[in-house]
Amino acid sequence: MRNILPPVKYFLACVVTVFLSLRLSAQDRCGTMDLLNKKFTEQPTLKIMFDQRETRLRQIIEERARTGKSLRTHAQITIPVVFHVVLGNQSLVTDRQIMAQLDTLNKDYAGLNGKNSRIPAAFQAVYGQSGIQFCLAQRTPQDAPSTGIVRYQTNRSSFDFSSNLVKHAESGGADAWDSDKYLNIWICDLSGSTLGYATFPDDGVKDEQGVAVDYASLPGGSAAGFNYGKTLTHEVGHYFNLYHIWGDDGTSCSGSDGVADTPNQSGNTTSCRTGIVTDNCSPASPGIMYQNYMDYTPDACLFMFTALQVERMHAAFDTYRSSLSLSNACTPVDLKNKDASLKTISQPEQRICTNTIVPQFTLVNKGIETLTSVVIHAVIDDGTVRDYNWTGSLATYAETVVTLPSMTTTEGNHVLSVYTSNPNGAADEDTTNDAVNLSFIYYEPFAAPVSEGFESLFLPLGWDIVNEDKGNTWEKTSQASKSGASSVKISNYGNQSLGQHDDLRTPTVTIAGADSAFVSFQLAAAAYNNTSVQGNVWDTLQVMISTDCGETYTSVYKKWGASLVTRAPATRISFVPALNEWRREEINISNFIGQGEVLVAFRNTNGNENDIFLDDINIRTVTINPNLKEAGFLVTPNPTSGMISVQFYPHPDGLKSVSVYNVRGQKVAEKVTGGEVGTNVYDFDLTYHAAGLYIIKAEFADRVLTKKIVKN
Repeated sequence: MRNILPPVKYFLACVVTVFLSLRLSAQDRCGTMDLLNKKFTEQPTLKIMFDQRETRLRQIIEERARTGKSLRTHAQITIPVVFHVVLGNQSLVTDRQIMAQLDTLNKDYAGLNGKNSRIPAAFQAVYGQSGIQFCLAQRTPQDAPSTGIVRYQTNRSSFDFSSNLVKHAESGGADAWDSDKYLNIWICDLSGSTLGYATFPDDGVKDEQGVAVDYASLPGGSAAGFNYGKTLTHEVGHYFNLYHIWGDDGTSCSGSDGVADTPNQSGNTTSCRTGIVTDNCSPASPGIMYQNYMDYTPDACLFMFTALQVERMHAAFDTYRSSLSLSNACTPVDLKNKDASLKTISQPEQRICTNTIVPQFTLVNKGIETLTSVVIHAVIDDGTVRDYNWTGSLATYAETVVTLPSMTTTEGNHVLSVYTSNPNGAADEDTTNDAVNLSFIYYEPFAAPVSEGFESLFLPLGWDIVNEDKGNTWEKTSQASKSGASSVKISNYGNQSLGQHDDLRTPTVTIAGADSAFVSFQLAAAAYNNTSVQGNVWDTLQVMISTDCGETYTSVYKKWGASLVTRAPATRISFVPALNEWRREEINISNFIGQGEVLVAFRNTNGNENDIFLDDINIRTVTINPNLKEAGFLVTPNPTSGMISVQFYPHPDGLKSVSVYNVRGQKVAEKVTGGEVGTNVYDFDLTYHAAGLYIIKAEFADRVLTKKIVKN
């Protein structure tokens, strides 16, 4: 049994969106203030987004008030809840406690807790009933039956709210169920004096959305004074965008919870009070609203939301969390006798480099009967349907990976469709889950050069995008370009999902037999922060080469921060480059010539800085004149009528100058390298020089080479 701190020291840890300049009072133990300030430091656009969101939300509420339209729903909103119980000792929390907690939550949000008679008369007029209700989820995200209570054994003794480890299975916690369909509530042992914490809408990673509470705060728990279940009521208030009633300003009276009918208040309340209580922020009757769920008052004395807190919650729900009302998670699963289901197609890959595929997918039995046979149909595009008879033994909700015989395809963009019929020799009683599809591409290797300026079809033939998180990714844009009217960009500005990878991939290109090969492109990029900032997470652009159809990659280019940007000053709005804010990059990929074929991937790793643009991508090869390769130093044409080209092979490192002399030894033309040899070709125009014999002299640091030519 854990030791419970005295009530005066047992504070709620709550995620609150406050300005960076606010300071904690001496007694405020809300640790997420430091966490949020850290987030603002690491992701400065998050602060801007929060300010913009707050402004927009207040406009919505004001418009509703102006038009007289109420947001109150009278219990028409029902939100599915899943409780993730993450404890080493599961006996610390019973199902009965969780049911009591759900009952408390519903009564508090419906305004049916029977305690409103204890609210001072002055506040009776602003007493709010949200009508929001909560139900235990009756199905999992995979549509398996559920009780809405899922227990996870963990070897962690406790969880720190600032790390969110409880929300990830890989760190000893439990992964969230789809946060668009469920309110995820984690019950665990929170470290220190923390009772709970919540996420505001759009305040970070999607799969961390929800609420976490300490097991001792549940009804009948061991947190004396805070064991009526009001911690969850408080935290769900944050989940619906409510702030602390005192505005998180310490005792300065300068903060605000954004709600007009809650009095200003000096700090949080730490004990049960009665009657009219005043302070330096509300020195006259009716005083402060210590009964409000968004205060820190002990559970026995928390009774109310206000009408405008209800308005704010509903505005936030409509704007950010409305998908919860569309969820079917509160509806019990209607199991059929015969129901074969397909889950996902795992093969082929998104891109294939031969014209043969071997389809592989997951078959699930969602019927009551043990599945012993089913007919599987597979077809590519609108081609011939191939039928296969599967036999086996799958119990209800058991699954198996099925591999079909190989199928052939042609060049192009394709869709593989797989579907089932006749489970156990009869009609499938639920056909809504019978089919799955997968898009894939197959193209023979393109001949070099491959040039793309993104002026027409997007994606161009043979190109694809790998976007595993299904979020923000590469897109065609007409906002800016180095040439033509279009380019591609990825919007890192405002994207809070740090570390996401998105690959823009070229066709496979043949470079075999060339003497050298290059990838070049035009780049434009900016950063939100000054690039001298230390320890920042930066946007990163990599160019990677694959010689095995995207199975593995070798990085040949990687830049971030100061090395990446083409606009030096920090840019605090979404970056749109001017024509002079592009930089040409060229990468020598000659080391891969022996592999024959290459696939080039441009990988963006999001650091929430600013947008990156690409244009004029070119994969080219260079094949050297055989005579030049043999001689190493060639002048053509010879004889000439005027123009000559002086060529070197390999690259003439150490070259100081190339000069042209007439037969009298007079220098008639010269090109000096200036210490940096940037090319292996030097052109001269002898059109206006006299006919006759000329000497070409190439002077190196350690030698001199000469050639004779004739000018006609």
